[in-house]
Amino acid sequence: MKKVFSLVFFVSILIFTSIPTYAASIQIKVDGVVISSDVNPEIRNNRTMVPLRVISENLGAKVHWSNSEVTLTKNDMQVTLKQNSDTVIKNGNTELLDVKPYIKNGRTFVPIRFIAETFDCYVNYKDLTVTVDTKPLVIDGKEVNSIQHEYRMTMGGIVQQIKGNAYNQAIYDTFIENRGKKVDAPAYYSWHFNIDQPGSYTKVGQYDFMNTEGKSMKSYDIYTLVEAFPVEALAGYPKVLIHDATVNQWYLFTETGLQSINDLVNTASNNGFIKIISNTVV
Repeated sequence: MKKVFSLVFFVSILIFTSIPTYAASIQIKVDGVVISSDVNPEIRNNRTMVPLRVISENLGAKVHWSNSEVTLTKNDMQVTLKQNSDTVIKNGNTELLDVKPYIKNGRTFVPIRFIAETFDCYVNYKDLTVTVDTKPLVIDGKEVNSIQHEYRMTMGGIVQQIKGNAYNQAIYDTFIENRGKKVDAPAYYSWHFNIDQPGSYTKVGQYDFMNTEGKSMKSYDIYTLVEAFPVEALAGYPKVLIHDATVNQWYLFTETGLQSINDLVNTASNNGFIKIISNTVV
């Protein structure tokens, strides 16, 4: 009887240790924000595995898929992983993972510690919480604490704060990378639509990069061309301009850059990195 019990117990242990542990109670925090996901993290071989989206969106890494391979890029670091393979390539050098990336419920799972530390983030595990701290954006030698973003609607406006370091860096980089040549200020520009003059521009967003003392270090305004006129009347007018209010200089800006910034703000909002400071919309 004892032999039968021992055998059953031994088999039970084998079965239990061969399947993943579902970590529904484990929290993932990035820069102090609890990250939610439609798929729960798992623990395999004592490694916390999270959906790839959690890494790509909240650590500021760009993602490129090629068949079964995925490449994550951030700044000067590039890492390529392959599904069901423990081989990973970091800037051309091959390394081995403790746990292979895998697909489950339509999501690719990756080891959060390896990815976060690869992108120079600090990782800590305590009391069922994995904490990831990313490096802050630095402008002119000073750290950026947040972005204060303001936009207006027909009646009223919203001022909100973006706190995630990765989002702050990505938004700043988008301004720099999509900024064109210097131009003169347009003849007509305002927060409000001007439908009386062709070549008028409306301000669609203001972005202040705030330091730890709550002061603006850099301020960009985005303006778009008011297109409530015949096409021929708008010939020669660029569709998007930015105003560097810090130095009072205007630049051309790309439509792709504008869309990228809007996408980053929406993603930051969906992941809990935005706090409403003021809402006067009626």
